[in-house]
Amino acid sequence: MDVLIHLFVGLHIIGIAALLGGFLTQMKAMGRGTARYTPAMLHGALTMLVTGAVLIGLNQAQDHPVDNVKMGVKLALLIVILGLVYVKRDDEKVEKPLFALVGALTLANVFIAVLWT
Repeated sequence: MDVLIHLFVGLHIIGIAALLGGFLTQMKAMGRGTARYTPAMLHGALTMLVTGAVLIGLNQAQDHPVDNVKMGVKLALLIVILGLVYVKRDDEKVEKPLFALVGALTLANVFIAVLWT
């Protein structure tokens, strides 16, 4: 079971890398006002959602402690990210504040995962 948990942790990290990487590649365009949400950002966020849910289930099945408040906060942030990226995925350009919000929420999600103990 531990191998399965580690596999899903790796997939979860790949999802965050796709979301954050998509944001970082568009930062120069954001400065020009021409940034857009890339498919990698949407797929990364969806990967995070699915793998996060699986990880919670696997950890609970192993009787490992799960901080439900922390997971709820992370889920709420991810739902906002998914909503923004999904709704604006076909737009030629996204307003700077909305684009920056996705980056800020993504970073907040990373820091919550690492620093909230």
